[in-house]
Amino acid sequence: MASTFFVGGNFKMNGSKASIKTIVENINNSSIPSNVEVVLCPPAPYLSYTADLNKQANVQVGAQNCYPKASGAFTGEVSPLAVKDSGAEWVITGHSERRQYFNESDEFVAEKTKFAIDQGLKVILCIGESIDEKKAGKTLDVCKRELSAVIKAVAPEDWPPLSLPYEPVWAIGTGLAATAQDAQDIHAEIRKYLASQLGESTAQAVRILYGGSANGKDAPEFKDKADVDGFLVGGASLKPEFVDIIKSRT
Repeated sequence: MASTFFVGGNFKMNGSKASIKTIVENINNSSIPSNVEVVLCPPAPYLSYTADLNKQANVQVGAQNCYPKASGAFTGEVSPLAVKDSGAEWVITGHSERRQYFNESDEFVAEKTKFAIDQGLKVILCIGESIDEKKAGKTLDVCKRELSAVIKAVAPEDWPPLSLPYEPVWAIGTGLAATAQDAQDIHAEIRKYLASQLGESTAQAVRILYGGSANGKDAPEFKDKADVDGFLVGGASLKPEFVDIIKSRT
């Protein structure tokens, strides 16, 4: 297990200045364990606002998306340079909603991931299978396919800073959830695959997160799972229970 527990909060297309201020101040006023790294990912218009509100040394800000160009005629897109200029240090790539709703291919996700890394951002790279793929027994096949595109694009030495959420897409917003042991089993297989492609030391350095609708009640159940290095949290990151998730390893 990677040494620093990681909790990312993906606000998705939710929030206002008022609600984000409440979330960040709740974290500011909480005793965040020193061995936890927290990344808050608000909508792009609130990146600077969130960064300015944050007072915790081990809390950082990330964007939910970026484009693989430094600048140019790409209306509506966000450059990694603009993400950094806003005070953010991270970006999410490959989220299931980007893949599903915006038809982002494995190759495009890989291109964005590499470019973001090259521009000095740290990356939260999402992988995971749909309910149909799960029923067909293709969970690991899908994860390997999505990873292989990034492995081709990103050099092994650039992998250790990555955080890698496994998103069982069928568990997001459905009321379904993988058990802690389910997550451990697939995370172990993902790490084994990374080791076969990138080497054992790199595979051990990459934090593999659970991204399937984690909440304050269930998070402690993952505490002793060797290959669950943290969470990427969706809806619960907008609620006070997000702090409970952050503290779930204490």
